[in-house]
Amino acid sequence: MTSAEVHLEQVSKVYDDSPVLQNIDLHLAPGEFTCLLGASGCGKSTLLNLVAGLELPTHGTVLAPGRPALMFQDHALLPWLTAGRNVELALRFAGVDRSAWRTRAAELPRMVHLSEAYDKRIHQLSGGMRQRVALARALAQESKVLLMDEPFAALDAITRDLLHGELTRIWEERKLTVLFVTHNVREAVRLGGRVILLSSRPGRIARSWEVDIPHPRRIEDADVTTLTREITASLHQEIIRHACT
Repeated sequence: MTSAEVHLEQVSKVYDDSPVLQNIDLHLAPGEFTCLLGASGCGKSTLLNLVAGLELPTHGTVLAPGRPALMFQDHALLPWLTAGRNVELALRFAGVDRSAWRTRAAELPRMVHLSEAYDKRIHQLSGGMRQRVALARALAQESKVLLMDEPFAALDAITRDLLHGELTRIWEERKLTVLFVTHNVREAVRLGGRVILLSSRPGRIARSWEVDIPHPRRIEDADVTTLTREITASLHQEIIRHACT
C-alpha cells in the first residue's frame, strides 16, 4: 500500500446481532475522490468510522495508512479556542514541531480563504466559516487520506457551492484521497470521480458510477444534471426495494 491508499476486503459490521454492513469490497487509489451514497441507516457513517480506525470490523480487513483525517457535519470545533488555536491543536496532535505551529496554523486558513478568522472565537463565525476552519483542522493532520461525513449538509446552497469549489481545488493541489459521505446525489456528482451507492441495511455496494465529467464542474451543468437523474433513479429503486422486503 502507498501512503494514500485505502483497501477494504469482505468487510462486515454487526451490532447486537444486527448486520449493518455486509461483504464490502472497496479500493481507493491514491488521489481518488469517491462519494458514498445511500438511504439513511445504510451504514455510510459506519463504513467511514471503520476506515478512520474508530471502529473495528466484525469480519474482513480494513487497510488504511496511518491515521486518516476526519471531518464531520458537526464541525466539532472547541468553542473556547480561537479558529487558529483549533488548527494549532490539530498540528500538535499530528506531531508537527512546536516552532512551526504558528506558521502552519496561519497557512492552512489561508488555503481555505479564512485568514481573517484566525483570532476569532468559534461563536463569532458563520456556519460556512466554521466548516472552513474544520477543513483547515483536518488538513493540519498531515494525512493524505481525508474522510468527510456530510460536512456541508447544514449549509445554505450558495455557501455549499463555494465550499465545493474550495474542496476540489485543495484536493487537486494536495493530491488527497477523499472518501465523502453524502445524502445529496447532485453534490456527489459535482465532487466525485466515482459515486458508490450502498444498499439499505445491511449495506452492500449496490452499484457504482465513474464520473467522466471534467473539472471544474458546476452544480447546474447539464452533464451533472443527467448523471444525477440516473443515480437518483437507482437510489429510489433501492429504497423501494428495501421497503417492500
